[in-house]
Amino acid sequence: MSSVFNFPGGIHPHEGNGGKVATAGLSIMEAPLPSRVAIPLQQHIGAPCKPLVQKGDKVLVGQKIGEPVGFVSAAIHASVSGTVVDCIPCITANGTQQMSVIIDNDFTDTWVGLTPAENPESLTAQELSAIAREKGIVGMGGATFPTAVKVSVPADKKVDTLILNGAECEPYLSADHRLMVEHAEEIMKGARLVQKALGISRVLVGIENNKPDAVAEMDKACSVCENARAVGLKVKYPQGGEKQLVYALTGRKVSTGKLPLDAGVIVMNVGTCYALYRAVYEGRPVVDRVVTVGGNVKKPANYLVRIGAPVEWLLDTSEGILPNTRMLIYGGPMMGMAISREDIPITKGCSGIVALETVSALVKESACIRCGRCVEACPMRLSPATIDRYTRKDMYEQAEAAGAMNCIECGICSFSCPAKRNLTQSCRVAKRIITQRRKIEAAKKGEK
Repeated sequence: MSSVFNFPGGIHPHEGNGGKVATAGLSIMEAPLPSRVAIPLQQHIGAPCKPLVQKGDKVLVGQKIGEPVGFVSAAIHASVSGTVVDCIPCITANGTQQMSVIIDNDFTDTWVGLTPAENPESLTAQELSAIAREKGIVGMGGATFPTAVKVSVPADKKVDTLILNGAECEPYLSADHRLMVEHAEEIMKGARLVQKALGISRVLVGIENNKPDAVAEMDKACSVCENARAVGLKVKYPQGGEKQLVYALTGRKVSTGKLPLDAGVIVMNVGTCYALYRAVYEGRPVVDRVVTVGGNVKKPANYLVRIGAPVEWLLDTSEGILPNTRMLIYGGPMMGMAISREDIPITKGCSGIVALETVSALVKESACIRCGRCVEACPMRLSPATIDRYTRKDMYEQAEAAGAMNCIECGICSFSCPAKRNLTQSCRVAKRIITQRRKIEAAKKGEK
């Protein structure tokens, strides 16, 4: 069955050099174990974890090495067995230094004892939340919001719909696609855990129509849940955005400043549901994830790779990038981050490493020509050019009034702009400064 609702704006980015086609039909391969991993202690939205190991300690695969701090957090685990080299700040994809546990692999791949849940079908929401927190489960689609918090629904909120996000609308990426084709039943069993624990009446799986094999496999596996079905979605970016996905599947609009929860919906990535299944039924924490290596590489592939492995390790496994590569993207080309070094570690939120041959971002900006393409394409119905103008003039109150905080940073405005204005970047700057100012104002009020 196809979706009935079509969110405003959006685009269908052209994919060069094979795009998704190059990896969509390639089965997930287990990447070779790296000789050393650097595991950041903050791979989630919220407070970083407290290190539980120190230099010289011996660790096993799956051993907890980072203790969650605060409610919005998720544990961190060793992804290889070996010796802790140090716990030091390391560079991550966003350019910041994050405290990380460095482990030298002993290549025995020795695991800690894994304890599955005794009665998975009878888990309460509190018990499922505790497991998600201890097993380090976060939003695997890239948002990295702790799953423990997502399934802790406030008493005054009523949820009747669980949406599984299998849209994977970013160009080049096929990690979720392959996961759905190869592990559909496990994904739906993970969804079933959430449905039963929270008393949710229906489950909808949203998948773009350019993945017919995934739609078929997931629809077949929907029998695992009650009142569940897979829905084919129009191929349009950002179909996988939470607010866009909720509207496309249910017709419900998530109001400005609100969450899907306020519309009676919980949205979870298919990879997150798969991680939940493994945590509950196998006792396995998050120590690996599927990553697409695509674009301008010699051997495109979908790898199951250990957390903390360097980008360089994956690129070498794919026989390296082609000589004419001009940029490496950590994530997808629309919402991912350009990286200038290859020693950056793979984290829970990384679904792809994409090498690009042609990079429009390197083209020099020119003056806005008032064409309105950014407004037409924006799925949030903002005027990115207006926010950009205010941001460049440090007029952040006006940028906020223009809706800067509602930007989902999908990158469509920059992609659509014929003047090559850095519109998305301006929105990000505005959001960061507005947020900082709010915190300062809140602190001042607290001192009074």
